[in-house]
Amino acid sequence: MPLIELAAAEVVVPLAGDGGQRTVLAPTTLSLTEHRIGIIGANGSGKSTLARLLNGLVRVTGGSVRIDGLDVRKQTSAVRRKVGFCFTDPAAQLVMPTCVEDVELSLRRHEKSAERRRSRALEILSRHGLADHAHDSVHSLSGGQKQVLALAGVLAVDPAVVVADEPTTLLDLAHTRRVADLLFGMPQQLVLVTHDLALARRCDRVLVVADAEVVFDGGADPAIDHYVASVSR
Repeated sequence: MPLIELAAAEVVVPLAGDGGQRTVLAPTTLSLTEHRIGIIGANGSGKSTLARLLNGLVRVTGGSVRIDGLDVRKQTSAVRRKVGFCFTDPAAQLVMPTCVEDVELSLRRHEKSAERRRSRALEILSRHGLADHAHDSVHSLSGGQKQVLALAGVLAVDPAVVVADEPTTLLDLAHTRRVADLLFGMPQQLVLVTHDLALARRCDRVLVVADAEVVFDGGADPAIDHYVASVSR
């Protein structure tokens, strides 16, 4: 598995008006090599900030983040070729009119031939059960189908790491299971931000984030027990 390293990684943002600052993520040092890593915590705790550091969607204001030795701040383009990102709302990353065109967009730097790019895109859609929707508008898909399409676009370029930020939050039970099975069945390293504790239990390692800090780091069961106990206090 790839090596994800955070060395005193910190995010501090200015407050509007009074010139003050707010710590969004306190200095955090981690070394992550497990296949499936979960991140859980309350809304606003800093878990999405932590996840977005991994491919430069959020920049550190102190410390560093490295993916297999690549500095995220200094080598962002190279890191983004290794780290794919899946948002809570797939509409944030579905930008082309049709499903096949959206997957083709993901392939544009990897496959120069338009004919071969179309062929690969159709093959990818078929692999993910979307072949019948290849020429449909992305806006005609259900929420679950949109999330599968978004993941298909991310996986099309074979990243080493997939970061998924609450990918099942907007989905019904059937599509939650479909997306979860896709995420947990892939060979890539998975970093999963989730409120779904059943999904978190499927991870090899779970980080609990509270008040901008990683307050627990361990196996899934003890991490979830810690989180549930903290909510119950």
